[in-house]
Amino acid sequence: MCGIVGYIGQREAYPIVIEGLKRLEYRGYDSAGIALYDGTNLKVCKTKGKVSDLEKRSEEEITTIGNIGIGHTRWATHGVPNDVNSHPHVSNSGNLVIIHNGIIENYESLKKELITRGYSFKSETDTEVLINLIEDVQKQEGVKLGKAVQIALNQVIGAYAIAVFDKNRPDEVVVARLGSPLAIGIGENEFFIASDASPFLEYTKNAIYLEDEELAIIHLNKEIKIRKIQDDSLVDPYIQELQINLEQIEKNGFDHFMLKEIHEQPKAITDTYRGRLLRNEAIIKMAGVEDNMKKFLNANRIIIVACGTSWHAGLVAEYIFEDLARIPVEVEYASEFRYRNPIITEKDVVIAISQSGETADTLAAIKLAKSKGAFVFGVCNVVGSSIARESDAGAYTHAGPEIGVASTKAFTTQITVLTLIALRLARAKGTISSSDFRTHMLELELIPKKVEQALKSDKLIAEIADIYKNSRNCLYLGRGYNFPVALEGALKLKEISYIHAEGYPAAEMKHGPIALIDENMPIVVIATKKGHYEKVVSNIQEIKSRKGKIIGIVTEGDEQVRALADHVIEVPETLESLSPLITTIPLQLLSYHIAVLLGKNVDQPRNLAKSVTVE
Repeated sequence: MCGIVGYIGQREAYPIVIEGLKRLEYRGYDSAGIALYDGTNLKVCKTKGKVSDLEKRSEEEITTIGNIGIGHTRWATHGVPNDVNSHPHVSNSGNLVIIHNGIIENYESLKKELITRGYSFKSETDTEVLINLIEDVQKQEGVKLGKAVQIALNQVIGAYAIAVFDKNRPDEVVVARLGSPLAIGIGENEFFIASDASPFLEYTKNAIYLEDEELAIIHLNKEIKIRKIQDDSLVDPYIQELQINLEQIEKNGFDHFMLKEIHEQPKAITDTYRGRLLRNEAIIKMAGVEDNMKKFLNANRIIIVACGTSWHAGLVAEYIFEDLARIPVEVEYASEFRYRNPIITEKDVVIAISQSGETADTLAAIKLAKSKGAFVFGVCNVVGSSIARESDAGAYTHAGPEIGVASTKAFTTQITVLTLIALRLARAKGTISSSDFRTHMLELELIPKKVEQALKSDKLIAEIADIYKNSRNCLYLGRGYNFPVALEGALKLKEISYIHAEGYPAAEMKHGPIALIDENMPIVVIATKKGHYEKVVSNIQEIKSRKGKIIGIVTEGDEQVRALADHVIEVPETLESLSPLITTIPLQLLSYHIAVLLGKNVDQPRNLAKSVTVE
């Protein structure tokens, strides 16, 4: 959530910052702002609304000339979304300006102290408190901006990624991070600042990703200086070459990023198992697993921690690990994990799952697990992310950039990685036969083609969506491996259409949800031939007798459910353990088409953020 963009160099900063903010819109936000310096004047413009609103307002209200600029998209925490609470925030003197992603937890006590010193505040934000704290340190200690930022940050509690500019030091921007991501793009005597690399991909492929509790002084005509915030020690900058390109973060002819990413899943799944699944050799090769095989094999249990869609992937993994590798698994919400005093030992393996690799609650769970001596294995999509660095070992999904806030290809690639791990452990433990192992490998290789086949139901699904777009509630049912898929399908509908939906194990319908069923209630039932089919058919008959509208996700050629359901969407047959990779496809498309028909902002649903970097 929140997006930070900055530029200092010889080019005009305004178009770089504005276009950069547009690239970060996927993160979710409710207001936007920009600050520019032209060598004489510091110009600030900000507004509630979209970056397009900011662009229009900026060009009407300020001159957009200047070689230094910082911009921000805000997701409201302290104070309602409005022009005043939007970033950037300026200090009382008018000399310092800041953009900030994160939360300063002790801002109230700091604010009271600053008020006694004569400071006044225009906004309700914690960020305005921080910039005035920095200014107060600068005055009291008589130090330069970088040192003032460092001293101030040692007084705050919370999370932050910040960029600060002092118009009295016009060749310098100071940035720092703790818990929120921040990248610095390195050009020819020019520098770019952003929450991720997407805003500066066309300008440079060289980037530094700040680590937690690091501060960087970016100065024209000088090398970047990075210091540890706590002890002031120097850090050698690690410059890495970016692997993504501009085409990957564009829509490529699709109406929305979400639709593009749904259709990218065959390739994403293939990219995720490529080089790892070697069927001809009958081996699965994953360095992070191989190098730590003893940790996995000697584990008393595996604890999976994640949030949202990643948590649903973890639930699928629970079935896979226990079924194939016979290892006990617990799946925990990362947001609850560390607050319930969990029992963690050195004999536990913790698998942390996150698309962005920056999820604050999951990072906190990792730190708790490591403090108890557990081995932490990270599964994430973003190379160089915080979770990738904090984990003892891990595996990347290779989904490519996911821009749509409602996760799609991240879900299927997470399941792919977790399936590979479970198969490798099952082989090492001898809990799967050689023939079953080969069958699973073959079927996993066939999944991309079967996903392509499932995507061909797009037109039918759009027609079904048109029938149910005005429903107020929806129920999703599944059993076994497809119960988590039901949860994920319901989440997708909630996220982008704002229709209330719930996912349940099909057998649990009788224990409460059946009271909701009437002729106005659509019920999506995952009823594939593999796994509890007859039981699910019985559940469908119970729904039909109560006049519920049944949308069945069925195996190709199914006749039994077709005779009962109001609508059926066919998917190719596969192994039960791999079926979530296919059954989730029609649910993604259904939520997408309903949201489009309702005129919702599919890629940027209200109140949601792509990367939740605060608790």
